[in-house]
Formats: sequence, C-alpha cells, structure tokens
Amino acid sequence: MNSEKSTQLLSPADHFHVLLSPTPRGARLARLLAVDWMRTRELPHRVAEAAEHLVAELAANAATHGRLPGRDFRLALQDHRAILRIEVTDTRGDDLPRRRPPTPDAESGRGLLLVEALADRWGVEPGPAPRKTVWAELDLPTA
Repeated sequence: MNSEKSTQLLSPADHFHVLLSPTPRGARLARLLAVDWMRTRELPHRVAEAAEHLVAELAANAATHGRLPGRDFRLALQDHRAILRIEVTDTRGDDLPRRRPPTPDAESGRGLLLVEALADRWGVEPGPAPRKTVWAELDLPTA
C-alpha cells in the first residue's frame, strides 16, 4: 500500500454511523448522537450548529418520507479534514427529494430550503435498490 493512499484513509474516530428506527424518536436520537460525536471532534461552533440542523432535517425527512415498516435509516458522519459530510440513507429510493422550491401551497419540501441554506453542497445518491442517500457537506476552516 503506498503511503499517499494510506494518509487518506479515515481513522475510526473520523467517522460515525448508526442505524435508527424511522420514527420521531429515531430522528431525535440521530441529532443527539451527532451532537455528541461532533463535540468529540471539537468542530468550530458555526459548523457544529449547522451540522446539527442538517442532521435534524435529514433524519426527520428519513423518518417521515423514507419510512417503511421494519426498515431502519442510517446516519453517517465523516470528518475528511477539510469537509464534514453528513449522510442519511433510507429505504425509499423511489421517493427522491426535489431541488426545486416548493409551491406556496405544498405540504412538504420546505426543509430542503434549510438544507440548501446551511450546506455548502448537498445532493442525493440513488441505490443500491431500494435505498437512497441524501448527503450534505460543510467546509471546515483550515488551520
């Protein structure tokens, strides 16, 4: 293994993942676990606060729109030195979030406006079936 590649690998402390029930309680637990993990990373307050809101929104979406009985959603956090990546994977790959703003009379979709405002980048990765992953990234300040 060449040393250049080995320096890019994440240590166990640089990432976190957990399976949670697609319920309001599971979404709340996702936020609490993320806050606890970020505290150990000593992330800047601005980044940690934005990440907390992003996790809360993405987990709530998974518990509300990605919910299928008996199937958990997955929260993953990765600290890539210059980027904090948040991923929420659910088992409703057929229900992809839309990037366009909701209509004034729409009953959902406003949470993604928050994701758009807080994240430096975000997107959706379909698959493998029946899953999808909604991700958001925050740039970390360089020392």
